[in-house]
Amino acid sequence: MTGDDHVLARDLAAQAGQRLLELRAQGGDPDVLRKAGDRLSHEFLTAALAGLRPGDVVLSEEGADNPARLGARRVWIVDPLDGTREFGEPGRTDWAVHVALWERDPGDLTAGAVALPAQGMVLSTAEPPAPLPEGAASGRIRIVVSRSRPPSFVRDISGLINAELVPLGSAGAKVAAVVCGEVDAYVHGGGFYEWDTAAPVAVARAAGLHASRIDGSALAYNQPDLLMPDILVCRPAVAGTLLQAIREVTNAP
Repeated sequence: MTGDDHVLARDLAAQAGQRLLELRAQGGDPDVLRKAGDRLSHEFLTAALAGLRPGDVVLSEEGADNPARLGARRVWIVDPLDGTREFGEPGRTDWAVHVALWERDPGDLTAGAVALPAQGMVLSTAEPPAPLPEGAASGRIRIVVSRSRPPSFVRDISGLINAELVPLGSAGAKVAAVVCGEVDAYVHGGGFYEWDTAAPVAVARAAGLHASRIDGSALAYNQPDLLMPDILVCRPAVAGTLLQAIREVTNAP
């Protein structure tokens, strides 16, 4: 990897986001708009990566899984439009574009960017955000959760430690809220796929945040099974409290 990979991730996420903003401005039926947005961003990102990084494999939510990625040295993991539901709702800003790079050496994510086009913001490993001050942003730990399907165990955590739950759209927007200090943590256990979290996790790590499975084990990418069961992204200062609360409410050893 070179520094150019960080910049490329940032620039491609931003450029895809600009195209999505232009498409959204045209209006129209929300379902048609959502499908068009997914397709437009996917086609742009895959074409750009094919031209600029022709030896790399691309794993995209909107594309067929290429088995060659399992033996590849470099794999770009992209979600062309994270928060498709929110993209189709006028006025909502909690949708994103994810672009991340996984490399066999070191066997992990090495670059990433999350564009939040409707917020005019791109978070990336090219320019990692400054680490946040220690401690929670307020007296209570604030946990960002899914708008439509917050896991019941997160509600149990809230009751156990008196946390405040904050509903938000896409996974990228949720992790961005933690990175920017608007909330203290993102906890999810409903299951999603590698492209949902790869770029957000790369950015979160670069910002000095804790990122793991909800049992504290490491997040792994470019796996044969693309399903990812759960995630915890939070300020390091509250990681111990949240991991202990998760163990208690899930009856984990």
